[in-house]
Amino acid sequence: MDNRQAIGSWLSGPRAAAEQMGADFGYRGERLGLPQDGPGSIAPLGRRFGAIFVDWGLCMLIAYGLLTGGDLGSAGNWALLVFAVLGVLTVGTVGSTPGKRLLGLRVVSVGGGRLTLPRAVVRTALLALAVPALVWDRDSRGLHDRLSGAVQVRI
Repeated sequence: MDNRQAIGSWLSGPRAAAEQMGADFGYRGERLGLPQDGPGSIAPLGRRFGAIFVDWGLCMLIAYGLLTGGDLGSAGNWALLVFAVLGVLTVGTVGSTPGKRLLGLRVVSVGGGRLTLPRAVVRTALLALAVPALVWDRDSRGLHDRLSGAVQVRI
């Protein structure tokens, strides 16, 4: 076997190389007992990024218009606070932020059902740090979702 096949190319990555050699990883969410497609399946990354951009834009508007009195320089700091409050209140109660609802996503517990308020607080605090959200597992769950026992699914 050629070493290039074992490592994979920089375009396809090591997972594609392992799949070419016969490894079966299954689909995203299979280990969690979620369906492959449709409602209840793992949320696609594009929609998740879109939802967080919608939420951040909304938080920036609230911070700029209501909290800073039009001072754009300090709006970003206030927007992070608004983002954290928005995340705890909406994910902890209805399971989705306005951006997630707009794009058809919901945050649920891994075992099914609503995410509890303490778990929503942990998830939002880690998401506000941004670094845990950039580390994903095989099911496309960020570290903030793994540590809070959550998963983002399609509605």
